Amino acid sequence: MNAITDLTSRIDLPAVAVQFVVLLFSLTLHEAAHAWTASRFGDHTARLLGRVSLDPRRHIDPIGTLLFPLLQLVTNLPLIGWAKPVPVNRSRLRRPEKDQMLVSLAGPGANLLAAAASMALLVSLKFLSPQTGAMVDRMVLTQSFAQPQSVLAPIVGLLVFTLVVNLALALFNLLPIPPLDGHWMLHGLLPYNASRALERFASYGLLLLYGLMFLGAFRYLFVPVQWALLMLLAL
Repeated sequence: MNAITDLTSRIDLPAVAVQFVVLLFSLTLHEAAHAWTASRFGDHTARLLGRVSLDPRRHIDPIGTLLFPLLQLVTNLPLIGWAKPVPVNRSRLRRPEKDQMLVSLAGPGANLLAAAASMALLVSLKFLSPQTGAMVDRMVLTQSFAQPQSVLAPIVGLLVFTLVVNLALALFNLLPIPPLDGHWMLHGLLPYNASRALERFASYGLLLLYGLMFLGAFRYLFVPVQWALLMLLAL
């Protein structure tokens, strides 16, 4: 009981709640981008299943969207995870090998665009006034909502978490580990025999992800995130 109390006492619950909402939106955007891109290249499987949608309920994966982010709380890192994979029928794509890679890139690409838009808005807010700039810097440093009352405070906090979560999510999904997008991109680049061997490894992907999480390896994913935040502070 004391361990649970200690854990909850060091967690900023409002910040975690907002991060989870941002994560849910970001995962929805990620999967909708996969589905839309696949449809553009000739495979309408995901579109027919209603996956070209910004409704989070169509994309939730019990493990990647709920369990994995909750386990991330013990690492004290921004929440990351994955949603229900979008089905892609390679035989329906116009150029199967190339289009599969572009479909895989669409998800992380959408997250990078969301992160870039958040960065641009935060920079604009910093130049709005000295007081607003100071508030942006404090929220970037603390990544919490323990700030003076301001109409812009919720907006700034939401933008900070959108930047952090989407950039982390894009980098996380580029890892070449099943079921992440980097696995499918690597699959398209490898020769036939090597790609078949990679498919046999797919069943161990989740175990590897859990192992990396508990070893703290995902902390290295946040080095580029920290660089982005430092750049924002330096402006």
